[in-house]
Amino acid sequence: MRIHFIAIGGAAMHNLALAVASKKGYLVTGSDDEIFDPALTHLREAGLLPDQMGWHPERITPDIDAIILGMHARQDNPELLRARELGIRIYSFPEYLYEQTKDKTRIVVGGSHGKTTTTSMILYAMQRLGIEADYMVGAQIEGFERMVRLSDSAKIAVFEGDEYLTSPLDRRSKFLWYHPHVAILTGIAWDHINVFPVFADYVDTFRQFVDSFEPNGKFIYYEGDENLRKIAAGARQDITRLPYHEYEGNAAMSIFGRHNMQNLQAACLACQQIGICPEDFYREIASFHGASNRLEWVGECGNNVAYKDFAHSPSKLRATVNAVKEHYPDKKLVACMELHTFSSLMADFLPQYKNCMQDADVALVYFNPKVIEHKRLTPITPEQVRQAFATDNVEVFTSSPQLQERLRQETYDNTALLMMSSGTFDGIDIPAFEKELIHG
Repeated sequence: MRIHFIAIGGAAMHNLALAVASKKGYLVTGSDDEIFDPALTHLREAGLLPDQMGWHPERITPDIDAIILGMHARQDNPELLRARELGIRIYSFPEYLYEQTKDKTRIVVGGSHGKTTTTSMILYAMQRLGIEADYMVGAQIEGFERMVRLSDSAKIAVFEGDEYLTSPLDRRSKFLWYHPHVAILTGIAWDHINVFPVFADYVDTFRQFVDSFEPNGKFIYYEGDENLRKIAAGARQDITRLPYHEYEGNAAMSIFGRHNMQNLQAACLACQQIGICPEDFYREIASFHGASNRLEWVGECGNNVAYKDFAHSPSKLRATVNAVKEHYPDKKLVACMELHTFSSLMADFLPQYKNCMQDADVALVYFNPKVIEHKRLTPITPEQVRQAFATDNVEVFTSSPQLQERLRQETYDNTALLMMSSGTFDGIDIPAFEKELIHG
């Protein structure tokens, strides 16, 4: 079986390529116009790194059984055009995952925030309890070699369900492909404004997701979310509704924050649907420290502590800042975030960030005007960003060196340092930099 990946360098795509290559009898090739670490190293170590960057339609030959198409490719990609010419079967990433797991029990975790952490909790508990699973999750989990696993032996598949676009050829949300037997929705907070310019359209894709459940599906949803309550009320009669709130038990946990306590309760309910009792779940999850880049502990020195997080959307940013402030109420909170995604850099979306960093003692926001230019968006100004966040504690920077200098000037004494981005603040080694700051 020969499979070719167009745009193999993406985080999810290269992990899927590694998972497919590990299956007996599968030959994997791939292409991309740019590949960065960690994908670069992972693909090289597996012998899957393209020997030449770029698109090479002459390498798309009739002996290829299937193409897996990544979002980084465009509709006019030369290799894609050649594959369509030859009539080769073309899969999107989620479509292929479904194809490989259509005979398994599928658990899917969706929502605007918390889906990576909740998926990781389910997988962590299952692994600790010796329950085999195929999976796809958006971050590295302690004890797991990769972010994607496909096997012939597992009876259960656990997927993080993303509402973003499926592929350049399929404008539907990825999670509509998965048809879960058990599904979680953690909450709905407007995101991906470039795809869903109207909030009602964004809500509707979650409604479609619930409509896509397998017959007699189980719908686990956060009852504190008004939109989810409405979706649950309108769900098919065969779907079992399982609302949840925050975990309020006494078990000692390594994670903290209200959203994590909500995620914990959702994960427990999902595990119950496959026969895991709550006592076993909470016993095993006590040692869970979180997924990579999700409120991840970086280090501490004296009375200082540092965390990093993937937070970029308003709901994620607000939840992360609040969680750290609540956990360290007596420490000064220095919170620094980067506007990096399409939505976060759009002038029309900026007002969604109102009061998101009000709980920080020092709030620093960074964006690079060149990234806005590269994404072909309307320019924004530091003053627009300040007004959008709407609290006096916010300082805005458009130069990474100036931001770094501002952070170095801060006094770190009984301080919680929190850096948040889906990028790197233009080349900062975030863990190393944070350790430098808190160590003085």
